[in-house]
Amino acid sequence: MPQFDETGATRTASVTRRALVKTAGLGVGAGLATAWLPGAATAQETSGEVWSNEYYAKKGSVSLYCYRKRIGAPRVGEAAKPVVFMVHGSSMSARATYDLTVPGAGDYSIMDALARSGFDVWSVDHENYGRSSRTDSNSDVASGAADLKACAELVAKETGQTKFSFVGESSGGLRAGVLAMDHPELIHKLVLLAFTYTGAGSPTLARRAEQTEFYRTHNRRPRDRDMIRSIFTRDKEGTSDARVAEALADAELQFGAEVPTGTYLDMTANMPVVHPEKVLAPVLMITGEFDGNSTLEDSLEFYQRLPNGDRQFVLLANTAHSTTLSLNRKQVWHAVSAFLSEPLDATSLHSKA
Repeated sequence: MPQFDETGATRTASVTRRALVKTAGLGVGAGLATAWLPGAATAQETSGEVWSNEYYAKKGSVSLYCYRKRIGAPRVGEAAKPVVFMVHGSSMSARATYDLTVPGAGDYSIMDALARSGFDVWSVDHENYGRSSRTDSNSDVASGAADLKACAELVAKETGQTKFSFVGESSGGLRAGVLAMDHPELIHKLVLLAFTYTGAGSPTLARRAEQTEFYRTHNRRPRDRDMIRSIFTRDKEGTSDARVAEALADAELQFGAEVPTGTYLDMTANMPVVHPEKVLAPVLMITGEFDGNSTLEDSLEFYQRLPNGDRQFVLLANTAHSTTLSLNRKQVWHAVSAFLSEPLDATSLHSKA
């Protein structure tokens, strides 16, 4: 399984995590497979330059900005690379979340890391975020799932593939989870980072719920530099580099000082929006030890209700709600890459033959 050194390059070694739960009672890691899905592309460690390109998908009249990274430009006749789609959360656009440059602080691009591991990596700015269209919508979770469906059509056209893995952090996991419920035919594997199921016991959501009526009556909420800084301090200080917040603010505030309220309203008034019994794909869940958006009990309840035994749960030590921009981000890279590279459950494949 690939791991990443301080330059972001891959190497083969084991990773130390405070808790990679592997008990029969929780079913973590159950169903690890011994055969690849017939016809599916598989990732390999690769070398070469990371190539990128920009696209726009259409959701009706809405233009959705998509960004792509992989090793080398696509070539006619080449073997397909497995597609991974990165889904951003409530307060930031995709490239700032998954492809951030932090001067002097090391590599923060999980898109580059997954590209170097052989994946074809895509992301999208949801409606009213980043470089995508501005509308009157509050861009709730259902709207975000529709964005992903529209982008999947573009990705299928560009890659020739029809099933994709999705990696969503925070409300990005909710968007990807709704897509997985509504369109299981599109989902190869699902990775949920800092995922919230019901929100029970969450101190962050309890404070946020005090503003529920504002979210009901306003489609936008303020998002300034101090708010961005608070993402990295509200749960547990010392779990991220202070330079990350400044780089993130620099990257995001060019798009304005407001973001949609829809996912905040869903997370304070409409949970659960993802029902685990309806998520059929293999799932990896990664949660931080100090995540204030979701308790460990809430995450494990979702995990235990998943119907597919091909699932894994990772608890990251000394990590709060932001996993991909944390000091322990390379453990996230490793866990995600390893899970996406693993074969599917061979018994499940055999039963479909």
